Amino acid sequence: MESSDRRKPPLRLSAMSTIVSRLDITQIFCDVDDFCNQWENLWQQVPQLPSTTGERRSTSRMHLSEVMTIVIAFHGSGYKTFKEFYTLDVLTRWHKAFPNLVSYTRFVELMPWCLMLLCCFLHTRTGEITGISFIDSTPINVCHNCRAHSHKVFKGLVQWGKNSVGWHFGFKLHLIINDCGTLSIFTNSRKCR
Repeated sequence: MESSDRRKPPLRLSAMSTIVSRLDITQIFCDVDDFCNQWENLWQQVPQLPSTTGERRSTSRMHLSEVMTIVIAFHGSGYKTFKEFYTLDVLTRWHKAFPNLVSYTRFVELMPWCLMLLCCFLHTRTGEITGISFIDSTPINVCHNCRAHSHKVFKGLVQWGKNSVGWHFGFKLHLIINDCGTLSIFTNSRKCR
């Protein structure tokens, strides 16, 4: 094998890089950062519970808006796993955009902290109902079907349901998209019917 053949990136990696480079990370970050700043201003106006003595508050090098931007970019990237996206693309190419990047393990620890804000941010990005809408739904399994009898996390909240693919144990996500292609309404239900 020649040395020039060894230097060529695999086709999959170069194709994913092209998809990720088409995302406007700067625009996504600006929108998310503006939302986070507004959220923090509102949060500081609400009375907070007092801290307990000896409570340790750890801070991260990365701001919450940076974490949210990377999570949003992953969903538009085309990568199948977040680990592949973060280690192959973010850590190697995004140091200029995010100078305080953390390791993959630490980033995974930070992701649950941004879940609530991501949901709120998504609600601010819904489009108008224009008259013509497309409706679809998809099941969200909470566990494998053979483990449903022993599942405890969502006990009493999820149920069995059936669709064209088969039986599912979990929630069902319903989406309504307008004729412009923007998300109008989304909700989830307990039954997968």
